[in-house]
Amino acid sequence: MIRNYILVALRNIRRHKFFSLINILGLAVSMSVCLGIIMLVADQMMYDQYNTKRDRIYRVITRHLNPDGSGAGNDYSTSPQPLATSLLDDYTGVEKAVRLRRGFGNTWMEMEPDFDVNIPLGGLFADPDALDVFEWELEQGDAKTALTKPYSVVLTRKAANKLFKQPNPVGEVIKVGRLGEYTVTGVLKEKNQKSHIVFEALASYSTIKSLEADSIFSKEDGEYGNWTSGWVYLLLEEGHSPTEIERHLHDITKKNLPERESAADEHIYQFYLQNLTSITPGPFINNPIGPFMPMIFVYFFGGLALLVMITSCFNYTNLSIARSLTRAREIGVRKVNGANRLQIFSQFMSESVVIALFALGLALLLLMVVKPFMLHLKFAQVLKWDLEANYLVFGVFVVFSLVVGLLAGLFPAVVLSKFKPVKVLKGAGSMRLFSRMGLRKSLLVGQFALSLLFILSVLLLYNQLKLFVKADHGFDMANKINVRAKDISLQAMQSELSKYSNIQNVAASSHIPATGVTYGDGFKRTLDEAEDTGVDYFYVDENYLANMNIELLAGRNFRDADGESNKNFLVINETAVKKFQFTSPSDALGQEIYAARDSVKFEIIGVVKDYNHQFMMAKIDPMALRFDTKEFKVLQVKYSGSHDQAVKTIEKAWGKVNPNLKLDYKDFEEEVRFFYNTIFSDFVTIVGVIAFMAIFISCLGLLGMATYATETRLKEISIRKVLGSSDGALVMLLSRGFLGLLCIAVFIAVPAAWFINNLWLELIAYRTEFSVGVIGLGILILLFLGGLTVGSQTIRAAFTNPVDNLKNE
Repeated sequence: MIRNYILVALRNIRRHKFFSLINILGLAVSMSVCLGIIMLVADQMMYDQYNTKRDRIYRVITRHLNPDGSGAGNDYSTSPQPLATSLLDDYTGVEKAVRLRRGFGNTWMEMEPDFDVNIPLGGLFADPDALDVFEWELEQGDAKTALTKPYSVVLTRKAANKLFKQPNPVGEVIKVGRLGEYTVTGVLKEKNQKSHIVFEALASYSTIKSLEADSIFSKEDGEYGNWTSGWVYLLLEEGHSPTEIERHLHDITKKNLPERESAADEHIYQFYLQNLTSITPGPFINNPIGPFMPMIFVYFFGGLALLVMITSCFNYTNLSIARSLTRAREIGVRKVNGANRLQIFSQFMSESVVIALFALGLALLLLMVVKPFMLHLKFAQVLKWDLEANYLVFGVFVVFSLVVGLLAGLFPAVVLSKFKPVKVLKGAGSMRLFSRMGLRKSLLVGQFALSLLFILSVLLLYNQLKLFVKADHGFDMANKINVRAKDISLQAMQSELSKYSNIQNVAASSHIPATGVTYGDGFKRTLDEAEDTGVDYFYVDENYLANMNIELLAGRNFRDADGESNKNFLVINETAVKKFQFTSPSDALGQEIYAARDSVKFEIIGVVKDYNHQFMMAKIDPMALRFDTKEFKVLQVKYSGSHDQAVKTIEKAWGKVNPNLKLDYKDFEEEVRFFYNTIFSDFVTIVGVIAFMAIFISCLGLLGMATYATETRLKEISIRKVLGSSDGALVMLLSRGFLGLLCIAVFIAVPAAWFINNLWLELIAYRTEFSVGVIGLGILILLFLGGLTVGSQTIRAAFTNPVDNLKNE
C-alpha cells in the first residue's frame, strides 16, 4: 500500500512539473535556513556533554539585587573566590570546588581592550582539581601535580605547537608579560570536546599569592567583596541537591558580606547554582568565561525560520487547493472504485511527504551555500560558532522534513478527501472551492503581509545602522590612531612621537570612548547621604580633551605640573552636574564629592560638554574623567597628512622605544564603529536574507496561483479577444484580483510592522523614524515584485492566439 502511494505521488510530481517545482523549491529555501539553525542549536547543545559528571557540576552565579530586592537581568557568572574554600571547609555536600580566575594572559575575546598582541597566550588561573572536574586529559605531564606549584602552566596542544617546535615541551619556560616566567608542566590531549570554558593555557592558582605580594594583583580581588575576578565551579557529592548548597551559600553571605544598611543600598548579592549543561544555550549572563549562546538567540533565529517555514507551508496549501479542481475527477473515480476517505487522505499526505523529502535534498545543497554565510557573520566569529554536523543532526533533519511534509499536506489532504464522488463526476467545472475571500486568498495575503513586514524591518535596521555609523558622538574621531600601550613607558613613547612633524597630539587614556567599556562607581556629595550616584569614568591625561576636541564649559583641565596630585581631581560632564544637583557648571567647580566604595574625596576642577562616551543605544549618563598614569592603556595619536604615512611614523617611533615588542594599532573611528558594524550590520544582513527568502517564496506562490488562474481562464480570454477586448484590458482584468490582494496585505502589514519595530526602537536613545518614506519604499518594492510576478503570466495569457484555445470547440 505504501509503495503504491509513493509511486502515485511520483507520477503526480512528474505530471505537474511546474507546480511540483514551485512547492519543492519553496520548501527547500525555507528548510535550508531551518536546517542551519538546527545545526547551530545542536552545536551549542553539545557543549560540556562529554563530561560524565555533568549532572553534578554546578557554577556559582552572583545575582546583583536592586534596592527593591529584585535582580532580574543582573546575573553574573563570576562569584567571590573564597566561596570555594568556605564550602569545602565548613559545609557538607561539595566533593570538589574549583576556582578559575581571569588575568592570565589575554581573554577569549580578542576585541576586549586588555588584549595584548605581545602576550603569547590567553588563559586562566586554575585550581589543581580543574583537570579532574572538567575531565581535561593530559597528553604529557602528571595531572595530579601539574597545577600544584606556583608558576606552573598547562598548555593546550594547539598552544604548545604555536610556542614550541618539540612535541613535548614539558620543562620549558615561557614569559607571560609582567606576570613572570612559567614552567610548562603538562600538555592537554587534543579531543573533539566542546567546552564553554575557552583557554590556551591554565596557570596554577597558587601563583596568585606571589603576584599579590609583588603588587601585580590586588589582594582585594580575591576577597568576598569582589565577585567579578573569577568563577567558582562545584562538584556535588552524590545524593546532595543544589538547593541544599544554595542554603549554604545564603549562610555564607550573611556571615561574610555586609548587611543591607538602607533601602537605597545597591550592594546586595545572592548566590545561586547553574548546572554545567544549562550554560549554553542558556539565559543571558554577564562576565561569561567563554562563548555561549543566549537562549534569546535561539528564540530569535527560530522565530525567523518559523515565519519563513509557515510561508512555504502556505504555498503548498494554496497550490494544492488551487489544483484541487484538476484532481477532482481522479478522487471521484477512486472513491467509486472502492477507495475510502482514509486512503485518499493517506495518498495526499504521502505526496506531501515525498515532496518534503525532495525539498530536504535540495535544502541540504542550499545549506552548503548558507553555512559559510552564517559562519562569516561577525558575532558568529566572535562567539566562535562551529556548525559541524553528526549522524544525530542528520537524523533530526529527516524527522524535521517529515514533520514539515505532514503539516504542509494536512489541510489539503483533509479538504480533498472530503469530495463527494457524485458531485465531482457530475460537473467538476462548476465547483467553487474556497471562492471569494476564502482560504486561498487569505493565505496569499498572509504571505505578502509577512514579506512586507520583513521589508520594512530591513529598511528600518539599515537606517538605524546608517544613523549610528554617521552620527556625531560629540568628539573628534578624524585622523586618529589608537596604539595599545600597556606595560610600556608611555612618556617615552609620547616624547618620541612628538619629534615627528605629522604627529599633532598624543593623549593617553584607559579606554576608547563609545566602544561599550568604561569603569563605573558610586559617588556622594556627603558621606552621610543614603543614596549614591552611579558615575562612569575614564582615566585620561592632560592632552585628552585637546586631542578629542571636547569643549570645556567651566574650570580647567588636568595639568602636567600637578603630577600625582591630579589623582584627587575630577572633570565631570553636564549630566553629572545635573545629577549631583549643582545649579550650573560654574557652581560645580571646587565642590567635593566622595567615592561610595572607600570614601576617598575628589575635587571637581572642570566641567565638559556632554558627549556619547557610551554606545548611542543609551542616553548620556553621568561621567567623570580621572587621572592615574598606572591605568593608561591606550595612546590616541592625532596626525596630519595620510594615514599610511602616520602608521609608518608610529612604527618607526615604536621600534626605537620598544624594539622587542610588536606594535598593536587600530584606526580610532573603526574601533568606535565596530560594535554597530558587528551587531546591527549582522542583523541587517540576517533579516535581509530572511526577507529575500520570504519574498521569493511568496512570489513563487503568487506565480503558481497566477499561472493556474490564467490557465483556467484561457478559453474566456480567447473569447474576449475575439469579441474585441484589447490586450491591455485583459491584462488589467487578470491582474486586478491579485493587485487587490497585495493592497490588503499592505493594510495589514504596515500597522503590524509599526507595532513590532517600535518595540525595539523604543529601547534605543538615538533612533531612526518609522517614516512615510520608509513605508512608501517598502510598499513600492512589494507592489513591484508582485506586479512583475503576476504580470509575467497575465501578459503571456493576454497575448496568446485565440485560435489555439478555441480550435477544438
